[in-house]
This record gives sequence, C-alpha cells and structure tokens, in this order.
Amino acid sequence: MTTIVKLAILLFGLWFFSFFIFHIAGFLIHLLLVVAIIMILVRIIQGKNPLK
Repeated sequence: MTTIVKLAILLFGLWFFSFFIFHIAGFLIHLLLVVAIIMILVRIIQGKNPLK
C-alpha cells in the first residue's frame, strides 16, 4: 500500500467515526476526505496507478 492509499483509508475512517461521534471535527474531516479523493482522481487522470 502506498502512502496515498493509507491516507485515504485513514481519512475515510476518521470521517466515518466523526459522523457519529465527533460532530465538531466533522467539517475538517469532510474537507480532508474531499482533498484525498481529489488527489486520487488527479493520479488516475494523469494515468498513474493510485494503488502504487
């Protein structure tokens, strides 16, 4: 697993838990999740494998 995939998994996990537990940090985690998804999409558009 690459760093980007680990980061995406971490952010998804944080987002999931914040949705139910940490409502205060929800906005920040949603923002970071969107940034992670955009980074993965940019790698796909560039023709790179997002899992390597």
